[in-house]
Amino acid sequence: MILTDEFRVERVASHQLHDLRRRVLRNDDAALYHPDARDDEVTSIHFGGLLGDRLVVSASFFPSSPPMNPTLVTYQLRYMATDFDVQGRGYGALVLAVAEDELRTLGAQQIWANGRDTALGFYRAVGWLSVEGSEHLSPETQLPHTVIFKRLDDDAQF
Repeated sequence: MILTDEFRVERVASHQLHDLRRRVLRNDDAALYHPDARDDEVTSIHFGGLLGDRLVVSASFFPSSPPMNPTLVTYQLRYMATDFDVQGRGYGALVLAVAEDELRTLGAQQIWANGRDTALGFYRAVGWLSVEGSEHLSPETQLPHTVIFKRLDDDAQF
């Protein structure tokens, strides 16, 4: 799907996202980055935001049993990353919008994530809600995170 003359969002293979994930989410430390065991499962969905031929945004979604609204068809967002030099341009929001539309067509009613606290403003701006009392340190990064979610179904009740 073309979104601007230069930026587009596409479904991509998980291996195409590994470099961006490592650089942005693991401080470019190869020792801290390990591909997700679910990356290559047939039910996993990966989106890349491309500026020309350069991958600048990554987002992966995995079917999941959520910590909230457990009866809903839910996917977990992981490894949302936007390259440092293009943050704040709206590319991450465009990737999420495309992903949400596609997940809705697959029957998803909700998405959730362990959002980095430093990114909560971004997620709130695109309609995500925080789960009160869910603040925690990520076991992978030791950075503060909060459980966040977004309802995708039309009859969402908050």
